Amino acid sequence: MSQNRDMVHPELRLQLDVERLVAVDWSGDKGPGQRKKIWAGVWTRHPAGRGGGRNVGGGKIILEAGRTREELTEWLILMAAETPRMVVSMDCCFSYPAWFLAEHGCRSVFDFWRHVAAGHGERWLGEACAAEERDLRFWGKPHKRPEQFCGEGYRTMMRETDWENKIEQGLEGGDPERTAKMRGITPKSPFQIGGSGSVGTGSLRAMPWLLRLHASGFRVWPFEDFADDRPLLVEMYTRLLTGPVAKSNELARRSYLKAKRAAEPELYGGLPRPVLASAYGSEDAFDALVCCLEMVRHQEEFHGLRATSDEKLRLEGITWRPGVMG
Repeated sequence: MSQNRDMVHPELRLQLDVERLVAVDWSGDKGPGQRKKIWAGVWTRHPAGRGGGRNVGGGKIILEAGRTREELTEWLILMAAETPRMVVSMDCCFSYPAWFLAEHGCRSVFDFWRHVAAGHGERWLGEACAAEERDLRFWGKPHKRPEQFCGEGYRTMMRETDWENKIEQGLEGGDPERTAKMRGITPKSPFQIGGSGSVGTGSLRAMPWLLRLHASGFRVWPFEDFADDRPLLVEMYTRLLTGPVAKSNELARRSYLKAKRAAEPELYGGLPRPVLASAYGSEDAFDALVCCLEMVRHQEEFHGLRATSDEKLRLEGITWRPGVMG
């Protein structure tokens, strides 16, 4: 049974702290590229009174790749069995706009995941249907954005959380700090399945595995509450955690991490050399590392995550970022 941390005796709070944090930089690659592109940053809390080796925010951190989506999913399930108080963030959209779920008769995000897993996801990606049967609302190179998602229809191809994080902050009255993080980034819709930075392919190919994680005992925010005795799964958007940086440029990645290590030695200063080498050498590894460390920085916030009562958000989901509680 989950406990309210505010009512827990200070001597017992350590027993309820998150034991492990995992940031997954996801990929929709259909072939062997999965093993190269899917990276996971894993932080594990040191047992009380022990802290041998490199110390990163009270724990140790590793960076791992080499797994397919299926293998990564089973690995996460095994880790959750070992450390149930675990939070996993994944860089993909957990859902689609509410109107699209309603169109397909899905009354919850879990209904939608089952719908996608039943073969509709690959059909929307054009992998399991004839060309003339393709749903033209899914677009991206070589297909142009459909007319219904242009002009006044532009907003309808995005969820509320996409609009709020990627566009609204740049409008009058928006948060300047969050606007700066998105500078130079073209907002993406889950309907975009081709072209640079498209998120739809990875998201659709994630949903069958999200369903597998949920069936194995993971709770999923914002559709369910955080629980002290259950692993938690949250959606993330790496740009909201890394901030502005030319991540595809190795010199920029090196410069970013050098500045962080100098400014925040307690969090970034203890990074092992193999971890740094991986982050220098791969944009995907860099994203996984920085996002994991930002989860470490804000780990206390996960205890406060509760299921949203907003009917639309209960279908569309919310991208987790520091300070957002639903």
